[in-house]
Amino acid sequence: MLTVEKIGGTSMSALDKVLENIIYHGRTGDQLYNRVFVVSAFAGVTNLLLENKKTGEPGVYHHIVGHKDFHQSLNLVSEKLQEINKSYEYLGLNLEVANDFIQQRLHEAQLFLENLVNVLASGYVSAESILQAAREILASIGEAHSAFNFVNILQNRGLHATLVDLSGFHDHEPYTIDQRIAHSLKGIDFDKTITIVTGYTKGTEGIMREFDRGYSEVTFCKVAVALKPKEAIIHKEYHLSSADPALVGLENCVPVVNTNYDVADQLADVGMEAIHPKASKPLEISGIDLRIKNTFEPDHPGTLITRDYVWPNKRVEVITGTNKVIILDIYDPLMVGTVGSDFAVMQAFHQFNISYIFKATSANSISMVIWEKDYKSELVEALEAQFQEVTVEKVAIVCMIGSNIDQPGVLAKAAGALAENNINIKSAGFSLRKVNVQFVVAREDFKSAVVALNKTMFF
Repeated sequence: MLTVEKIGGTSMSALDKVLENIIYHGRTGDQLYNRVFVVSAFAGVTNLLLENKKTGEPGVYHHIVGHKDFHQSLNLVSEKLQEINKSYEYLGLNLEVANDFIQQRLHEAQLFLENLVNVLASGYVSAESILQAAREILASIGEAHSAFNFVNILQNRGLHATLVDLSGFHDHEPYTIDQRIAHSLKGIDFDKTITIVTGYTKGTEGIMREFDRGYSEVTFCKVAVALKPKEAIIHKEYHLSSADPALVGLENCVPVVNTNYDVADQLADVGMEAIHPKASKPLEISGIDLRIKNTFEPDHPGTLITRDYVWPNKRVEVITGTNKVIILDIYDPLMVGTVGSDFAVMQAFHQFNISYIFKATSANSISMVIWEKDYKSELVEALEAQFQEVTVEKVAIVCMIGSNIDQPGVLAKAAGALAENNINIKSAGFSLRKVNVQFVVAREDFKSAVVALNKTMFF
């Protein structure tokens, strides 16, 4: 049965384990085929091309944004990618062929980027469009590199492997993302080959415009919908667990075995992504189940995410959250009984393209939690122009999430656990569906809050 699988960047960097635990594990002969793998760039490569996802340290892209010469930084990327190639020679990678491929691809990218920079300097076109094109070109390099190397290694090991390069470097047809995927997969006999697909897809709509660094998951989901497997699989370097092992200790958490797409969305909303929520929607709508597996524990079944699963017993499934958020409290004594205050707040959020992850109201105030990275002083200025007072505070949000947590006393039990650990609740809330109970706490209390709730709900 055909499977569509995605291999994340950290897992890709451990190619020896990918071969052992994913490609060959429990399979021989024709069982090795009839699988499609969508691959991310090797760990850290996209950071060099764009920017560091965690620290914001600039990559090649930001030299272009800053109107600086980008050639030296692109040369550094070339050196790094050839170092990566060298590290996989022992697995069967043809080093000369791999180096020739990436040097040629970088040369072609450089020519594209030089043209874009010249057009940008002319001032005749929108800088936003030019920079978006540069970002797309740079992003595509990482996945083309990893996919090419993976196919080369498989072929040199005697397997039949097919490379599907969706980056469109040599194909200038005005395909949409879906059209390019359909065109590129057409005619492949999946029964007789392992198909390796780049996580980046070139399309007229621009895959990064909406999804940015989540683009490889978008490609994965669209490939799955096109091929309609019963189950799609994502291989990560960790289990989707009941809490973050780094916070509560490995011995104090367990893998989540089953859950649903609604829970996956709640997790993604606070940064614990099983999959990008917008990327997963095509799978959910198409009724394709999603399995999250740990690359380094191939015998574990992982987490199966389905559309309708509900845990048979009432219980919290995951304790999670983030300490990288800000709470804005908008206060005005004239709010009470006035229609439209909330609408005015949301207009300001929409104006600055900012989404919130938590909201609570009283008679005269509206409190909203946003990601710290999304904060803009202009938003506060716009709100202050309409309301009496706006306060901003760095906080953390801690969540209890599950498909079936609607039980008497769960809120009291959680609040009691936080109180016993001297953790003050600044705000709290949940929707009628009761799949996510949220507590806003002081930023310095984040770890203690996760540990306290984990201990109370699971032990």
